Amino acid sequence: MITVHLHNVILFAHHGIYDEEKINGNTFEINLDVVYDDDEENVFENIEHTISYEDLFVIVKNEMQTPTPLLEKVCVQIINKIKKKHPSVKEANITIYKLQAPIEGFKGKAGVTISKKFED
Repeated sequence: MITVHLHNVILFAHHGIYDEEKINGNTFEINLDVVYDDDEENVFENIEHTISYEDLFVIVKNEMQTPTPLLEKVCVQIINKIKKKHPSVKEANITIYKLQAPIEGFKGKAGVTISKKFED
């Protein structure tokens, strides 16, 4: 098994349930781990022998650009797009943190994690 990681990805987006979030947006931190079966030969001589982290970033970036009320839905959408594009994926784990959560007096980051295993 191989895991491709994208960690500490910072993107600006307009996700949230409050009007202020939809208008002003927020900064988000995304951590993504994608697990897939490797080729028995383990050739790894070109990008076709693996899942490109650049390709994963494009999927994440595109989904983050679509305003969505709940981060849970954003996570599921990202995982589904990855699985559709890369059927060899066996597991995906994604965490999205909202870095300036609109909670009075709150310091830190708030977020969600969704993990999905695929039985093909």
